[in-house]
Amino acid sequence: MGPTVYNLINDYPSISLMYSFNNIPFSNSFASLGEVFFSPIAPTPFRSPAHMVHFNIDAAELLGLDPASKVEPALLAFLSGQSLPPGAKPLAMLYAGHQFGHLVPQLGDGRAIMLGETTTPSGERWELQLKGCGLTPYSRNGDGRAVLRSTIREYLCSEAMHGLGIPTTRALAMVGSHDVVYRETLETGAMLTRLAPSHIRFGSFEVFYYRNQFEHIKTLADYVIAHHYPALAAESNPYQVLLKEVIARTARLIAQWQSVGFTHGVMNSDNMSILGLTLDYGPFGFMEAYEPGYICNHSDHEGRYAFDQQTETGLFNLSCLAQALLPLLDEQAEQGAEWAKSTLSEYPALFVEHYAGLMRAKLGLQEATIEDQSLVQDLLDLMQANRVDYTILFRKLSGFSSGSGLRFTNPSYNPRDLFINQEGFDAWAERYAARLKKENSNDAERRTRMNQVNPKYILRNYLAEIAIRKAEDKQDYTEIDILFTLLQRPFDEQIEFEAYAGHPPGWAGDIAVSCSS
Repeated sequence: MGPTVYNLINDYPSISLMYSFNNIPFSNSFASLGEVFFSPIAPTPFRSPAHMVHFNIDAAELLGLDPASKVEPALLAFLSGQSLPPGAKPLAMLYAGHQFGHLVPQLGDGRAIMLGETTTPSGERWELQLKGCGLTPYSRNGDGRAVLRSTIREYLCSEAMHGLGIPTTRALAMVGSHDVVYRETLETGAMLTRLAPSHIRFGSFEVFYYRNQFEHIKTLADYVIAHHYPALAAESNPYQVLLKEVIARTARLIAQWQSVGFTHGVMNSDNMSILGLTLDYGPFGFMEAYEPGYICNHSDHEGRYAFDQQTETGLFNLSCLAQALLPLLDEQAEQGAEWAKSTLSEYPALFVEHYAGLMRAKLGLQEATIEDQSLVQDLLDLMQANRVDYTILFRKLSGFSSGSGLRFTNPSYNPRDLFINQEGFDAWAERYAARLKKENSNDAERRTRMNQVNPKYILRNYLAEIAIRKAEDKQDYTEIDILFTLLQRPFDEQIEFEAYAGHPPGWAGDIAVSCSS
């Protein structure tokens, strides 16, 4: 007999690394920067009793929080702003921003309060923020509240983006109330608990640049580097490398948005994360029928934040950040400006590189060739001319056969019927087949790869609207739970949810989302 083999990975008693809510470690390093960066303010609880609408078990486990905490009365009190965990130092962050291209010299968290941060058992740091928890010094003419409608949309979309593998803030929980909040109509109030390693934005730097308080720009940049980009501290000019890193992350993020047809809708510089996260879900939309000029924000009358403007808008916002960082980039102002311009000029190529790679993957291509750009663009042009659904087309395309004869042996994977101009699609399909043969593509392997990057399920506006109506009219949250479960695995064939992968109904075209959404 040979020696006994022990499984050293699994053969030991399990050790719980889960916190209950009552002992989760809590602090607030951002508060140590001083009140020039924020205003201390406590959440304002609802007037009526709060109730749990949805709790994200995955996010709870991410924090090292025992899922059983969901039933703790202390947790609901925290999530609704009634009480604070030990170590919390609630504050509203100060920032400025360019909104629809125009500088607003002071903004800030008008309806969100950052409670502090926790360090998970694995060493990750997450800030916890309550959104919709009452007035702050930055509320301007607002009421500091969020409505259930917009809270459902952000809760579901942030988790949908996470499921798609796109950097984003996360959502821990959503609580509701019977408090009345006025938007276009009377609605009920809700609160979202939002998670992010940091909620610092481009506008967090802009506010001090336009106040000529350059020493605060340095303090904030040093904080960001120390806590989120520690490797940069050894650089001769860490601020230059910080800007380069943010440019790279932003280019990658927007390429990911474009690849799945996501439109942010309000890409102000104060809604851009210094960590390259998708931040602030208001009037967002996943494009359905392919339309490059798709505008998801009913308030965006000039189309500044249309789908095909996101790449340029990202560069504009990065230039706003670079402007704010100028005092740190070089002791000689002119040299710093020239360096910033040169570095910003790298953004288009970075975006194109990421986007081209993502679109090749959506077509199942593994090698880059000079013809790929026209192959992709010609398909998109056909989709636009024929009003073809973006998500459905790419998902079905995985069933393409590169051999001779029938291009799609499985009718459920044949997108030809999506086109009015079927001959035009056939001509494109012949080019696609030739391209696949050039790299000896294996159909079965390619289908597997394509189905791992082309989602079957996205958060279509009409799906969110159904969940919202059930929640508002009946306090029925089952549809929220269905969508939450579905969107955690958007690439999987989930037969029980097949109806959620189809074309939107006719009434979906009447849905309008705006900056109050």
